[in-house]
Amino acid sequence: MEFGSPASPAFIDAFASSTLTWVLVGIVAYWLVIATLRARGLLPSYVGTQGPILTIHTKRGRNFLNWLAGPKRFWRAWANMGVGIAIVVMASMFVFLLLSAYAALSAPQPSTVQQPRNVLVIPGVNDFLPLSATPGIVFGLLVGLVVHEGGHGLLCRVEDIEIESMGVAMLAILPIGAFVEPDQESNKKASRGAQTRMFAAGVTFNFIVTILAFALLFGPVAGAIAVAPGAAVGGVAPDSPAADAGLEPNDRITAIDGEAVADNDDLSERLEASDGEEVTVERNGDEEITFQRSAVVRAAIEDGPAGVGVGDSIVAVDGQSVATETGFFEAVGDEEIVELTLERPDGERVTAEVPVGGAVDVAEDGPLADAGAPAGETLVVTEYDGERIQTFSDLSGLLDDSSEGEEVTVAGYLDGERVEYAVTLGAHPQGDSGYLGILGSPGVSGFSIADIGVQLYPAEEYLVILGGEGDGQFGAVTDTFLGKIGLVLFLPIIGVLGLLPFNFAGFTGGIQNFYEVQGSLGVLGEPGVFLVANLLFWTGWINVQLGFFNCIPAFPLDGGHILRTSTEAVISRLPVDATRGMVRTVTTSVGLTMLVSFLLMLFGPQLLAG
Repeated sequence: MEFGSPASPAFIDAFASSTLTWVLVGIVAYWLVIATLRARGLLPSYVGTQGPILTIHTKRGRNFLNWLAGPKRFWRAWANMGVGIAIVVMASMFVFLLLSAYAALSAPQPSTVQQPRNVLVIPGVNDFLPLSATPGIVFGLLVGLVVHEGGHGLLCRVEDIEIESMGVAMLAILPIGAFVEPDQESNKKASRGAQTRMFAAGVTFNFIVTILAFALLFGPVAGAIAVAPGAAVGGVAPDSPAADAGLEPNDRITAIDGEAVADNDDLSERLEASDGEEVTVERNGDEEITFQRSAVVRAAIEDGPAGVGVGDSIVAVDGQSVATETGFFEAVGDEEIVELTLERPDGERVTAEVPVGGAVDVAEDGPLADAGAPAGETLVVTEYDGERIQTFSDLSGLLDDSSEGEEVTVAGYLDGERVEYAVTLGAHPQGDSGYLGILGSPGVSGFSIADIGVQLYPAEEYLVILGGEGDGQFGAVTDTFLGKIGLVLFLPIIGVLGLLPFNFAGFTGGIQNFYEVQGSLGVLGEPGVFLVANLLFWTGWINVQLGFFNCIPAFPLDGGHILRTSTEAVISRLPVDATRGMVRTVTTSVGLTMLVSFLLMLFGPQLLAG
């Protein structure tokens, strides 16, 4: 359970709904003004309207494209390579959408990513795109649209296809597309290969921009950014000592009782070294605040076996007062069941008999279930083959040292009753360790304790993914350029996926406090370096998304046109009388399959849940 967000889900939903409402109201008002101007003939000749979309046309730039298209052999060779890339991506997108639709229909509940508000790539409405990321997103979108349509325009001139006009499409003040309008007659006269190269040029240029943007980001720009000293506070638990003392997300804890805190890992050591119930914390390198320490529950599974919730403070264990996580485990000792004295967030004190161990859910058809444990139930494991278990990490470590075929004894508590099972370990499906057939919950008995109630932000982890220095959990993946790109594409939703605790939308929203600028780029200052990093991040991210999306083999996307020309080329070589109906059957079938898959991927779980 994550407690880092300062706003409740209900507040976020209400805010997103109200923001979306005002966005729609603004678009309607804007369009009424445009419709009035159009009716009175006041719109310039270069401005067109199509429904709520405003198009701005221009003939400028055609001479530049004519000049740029000079080395035609080079551009044709380049475009042929792009056709190959586009076809591979088209096939991949076809399979991806089919699998995504199947996975969405198999999911019992829609994920956060599939909520309707998250379909709209609008900062402040989409949960993963904060308003502070707007400049980078708009810049990346403009670059992507210009290079995409510019690629089409360039290959039009390479293939001697005349261009009527070029321009951008606007939804209110938002650029949602760009276009190159080829001359229909010269387009029809162009060969099938020329048309295919022209359609593939847009996505090819998007991918090239992606590579250039990420090469700059992963290289000199990320190299100019370092993690600032201190422990990065990503979230603060409600009613915790940190919240009561005024610590806020995006603060850095730079010292504990006068001793400097170097990084996130150093914080726990400094807290353990400070054994008093009161601790003085320096934040952001200047201000000092005082905490009254308590063993606060920072995360807990719902209806867990311990009966504790987020924000509860563990005041005593078997009557012995505790104020820290270390003190809690020392007080528990070797006891399997202890009496906890809890103070609820509202001040009420209660006592509860709690088994102390690793909380696990018993999987069906696993070795533990085969030994007699009821599948689907939560078992608190307190002993594994004679070894005392206090947390799930203890159990996980012992399983890592076990192997298939070992016979072990697993003891613990099920619904308050002590149980014991003789288990023969199976082969782990994803490793060489022993397989017990469980799904574990981190922490002790399904909850985790924090001395002061903060969730740390893995600032170094994100910087390593972006090409900065440091050690990351993804290992060899971040050692390769393509591996970094693959991870970066998931950064805006990486917290939802559970790979890291927070989503990353660039160096915005206050997380700049976790970083500092170094090296020769320091002359730009921290705002300048962070701005460049954000522009490169979103330019690379949006361009690769535009490339992938336009490769979907469905009309009116580029992938649909490439599918048509490719189908025509294949059918023309078959020993049959090729007709347009055959081509139309193939393209329509594939296009409808893609459309249905796309809609099911987004809205399938909601339809099933409804």
